[in-house]
Amino acid sequence: MRGDCSLRTVPRPGDAAAVRRLVTATGFFSGEEVKIAGELIEEALTQGELAGYSFIFAEREGVLAGYCCFGPVPLTRESFDLYWIAVMPDSQCAGLGRRLIATAEETIRERGGTRVYVDTSSRTLYLPTRSFYEKLGYWQAAFLPDFYASGDGKIIYCKTLK
Repeated sequence: MRGDCSLRTVPRPGDAAAVRRLVTATGFFSGEEVKIAGELIEEALTQGELAGYSFIFAEREGVLAGYCCFGPVPLTRESFDLYWIAVMPDSQCAGLGRRLIATAEETIRERGGTRVYVDTSSRTLYLPTRSFYEKLGYWQAAFLPDFYASGDGKIIYCKTLK
């Protein structure tokens, strides 16, 4: 599947709705999170680079199959956050998520970044997500118990780029 997706970085007007459909389809995100995912695209469309968000969109035959959103951590010199990564369920486990992260990491390196941080939930639902990050060389830098809700902690992963 890797070869049949094209990647692009410039958001288009229809991307906010497409991203909302994508993150909804994964079954991992709340309604509020779905709304925010779309809003970040809308901010980038209206504010450009000033919004502070960069995107990678993976499309198959004109349909969004996956995307990621990342940007510099404010008030740091070399740190970036990976805010979002999502892949359509029918495209998961085929290397697309790895390709998106590798492309994001390459872009971050080009921009002088040396560290990437990503937050995720400690809930059991997110065990595959945590395993995915760990397989890609991310290590658990922090755990904040009961961060999102009682019994739902925040796990912060980090990767040092070489």
